[in-house]
Amino acid sequence: MTKVIIAGYQGKMGQKAVAMVQSHADFELVAVYGPKLDTDVKLEATTKVFNQLDEINVDADVWVDFTTPTSVYENTKFALEHGYSPVIGTTGLTDDQLTELKQIAKKNNIGGLIAPNFGISAVLLMQFAKQAAKYMPDVEIIEMHHDQKLDAPSGTALSTAKLISEVRKPHEQGNPEAKETLANVRGGDYNGIRIHAVRLPGLVAHEQVLFGSSGEGLTIRQDTLDRQSFMSGVAIAIEKITNEHELLVGLENLL
Repeated sequence: MTKVIIAGYQGKMGQKAVAMVQSHADFELVAVYGPKLDTDVKLEATTKVFNQLDEINVDADVWVDFTTPTSVYENTKFALEHGYSPVIGTTGLTDDQLTELKQIAKKNNIGGLIAPNFGISAVLLMQFAKQAAKYMPDVEIIEMHHDQKLDAPSGTALSTAKLISEVRKPHEQGNPEAKETLANVRGGDYNGIRIHAVRLPGLVAHEQVLFGSSGEGLTIRQDTLDRQSFMSGVAIAIEKITNEHELLVGLENLL
């Protein structure tokens, strides 16, 4: 039986994770962590509730985190230093923070996962885009999310750009003489890859990777229509992460 703590249990993703863990025959939800004491989330009587990080002192195997970009670093560090294998679905970690967390995981010989996206279709999109970029280096990314998302670009879009950059030579596309008449209208720039972020009510999580070449184009698109689709990936991570001994980035490392 894998004992699980869920941080951010009151949020939309956190509530889905609570329901999944409580219904899974091989998981036990031993504790939840969130900033507010009052909650409508249905918990089992044996599940402990914490609203202060330094008060958490339960025996657990895995720390699942769906919190906020401002708290994810401290939460992940806390988990690693207290023997909990972190499964992180919160975006917002900087490269320096990620490097430090990897060092802590190595020092403590504990496995963990930081996943920009737990959806199988999103993982496939990133892998397909990486393959396509070998042959079509002119590419732009459009990510579309609900209007309450706190960070931009999404972790999935940034990870897609990083994967593409592994196989794509530094390459500035478009007319070098072009000028923006509206600031940032061409989107963010990651190693010459333009990333555009859309925030609208009614959306959940969507991404398009557009490739262009002489006389042809290729579009790879992924749509998340319900957050429940992420839970199969979260379950896989909980099942497998305690067998690892380093901090991994990307669900594909466990598939």
